[in-house]
Parts: sequence; C-alpha cells; structure tokens
Amino acid sequence: EIVNAYVESMKQQSYASSSVARKVAAVKSFFNFLFNNNVISENPTTHIESPKVKKRLPQTLTSEDVEKLLQAPMQKKSPKNLRDTALLNMLYSTGMRVTEVVSLQLEDVDLENEILHCPGKEEQARNLPFDDVTRKVLVAYLNEGRPYLVKDKNETALFLNHRGQQLTRQGLWLIIKAYAKQTNLSSSVTPHTLRHSFASHKLHSGSELQEVQRLLGHANISTTQIYTQLEENKDGND
Repeated sequence: EIVNAYVESMKQQSYASSSVARKVAAVKSFFNFLFNNNVISENPTTHIESPKVKKRLPQTLTSEDVEKLLQAPMQKKSPKNLRDTALLNMLYSTGMRVTEVVSLQLEDVDLENEILHCPGKEEQARNLPFDDVTRKVLVAYLNEGRPYLVKDKNETALFLNHRGQQLTRQGLWLIIKAYAKQTNLSSSVTPHTLRHSFASHKLHSGSELQEVQRLLGHANISTTQIYTQLEENKDGND
C-alpha cells in the first residue's frame, strides 16, 4: 500500500511518466534485491505496473539543414576543417554510430570502391557504401589535412584530434555542437541527429526497411521501424 501511495503521489504531483517509470523501476529493483536475499518473505512490488512511456521519436534534420551543416566547415581549408568536412559527410552518408566513426582506422577505407568497413558493435561488422562527395572530401583530408595533424607515423586512426591522437566521442560531440551553433540549427543537434536523418531520408527516398536496418547495424528490425513511424507522421502533417 505504501508503494502504491508513493506512485499515486507522483502522478498527482504531475511527474512525467518517464520520471515515474524510472522511480518505480528503482523501487522494484530494491525490493527484488531484498526478496532474493531472503531479507523479506514477500515482494510487495510484484503487481505494481510502471506507467507506459511514449517512445520519443528521433530528431532529424531536413535535407536543407543537413546541407548547411555539411557546408559549414568548408568555409576554411585548414587541416581541422578538412577533417571536419570529411567527418560530417562520413556521418551522414553512412549513418554510422559515433563510436564507430571515431574508431575507424585507415585500413577500413576503400576509396577505389567507395566502401567503408565498419566493425560495428556486438560483432555486427558490415560494409557501408559512401557517395562521390564523401570520397572527394575524404581524399582532401587524407592528402592535405591528416598529414598535418598526425604526430606519430605509426598512428592508424582515421580521424585525429589536434594532438595527433584518435578523435574521441566527446571531441566529435563538441565539433557537431559548434557547427550546429554556427549554422543557427537547434541546440539539441548531436552526432546521432545525422544518423537519424540518414535513416529517415533513406526511407523517404524509397529504400527498403531491411536495407536501412543493415546499414544502421540494428540487430532487431523493430529498432529500425521507429523511422517508418517518423515518416508516417511527416506524411500526416503534409
């Protein structure tokens, strides 16, 4: 009864469903621990249900806003800007995860065939195609940018920071934030926004759901299906 009263009090105080769900999960986890360790003889939270949380649709950019973002670092031709141009184009043209992009090695890039070898997570390696524009800016970075960033000739990471080391997730996040601000895009734009935009635009242009699933490296197609809902919502608003 006390637990039920606690849940009800949060609802009356207009807590968001997601907040209530998190707190209920914590309480249930605590009582599960007590029960499993024979501290209590009965788990009072067994029949308590967490509120259903509406799944938030991923944020995407329009094709026009994506283009603005990709063009932003091209205003200068410094090694850093050449890197950023290649980086942003790579993110959008392949739909890779942040960790996958920063983990890329020189040997993962096949410029001749415009194919990128992505190890992926949970051993879901996949080959990803990239377009001619990405190839062009990648060649420019490899020839005119990376040689000026690298400090150790044995360094094999594709994308380097100013210290000549492999770019980090945090570094990539800051890069995206800076260009989003520069182009007056939403402050909520993150590297994952380009991944979401890639998937949404692929489906909008007629790609099959299974192909988008493969490109994104999703183990379960239900994860990819959220983008079909996004497209349906767009169509309904047109």
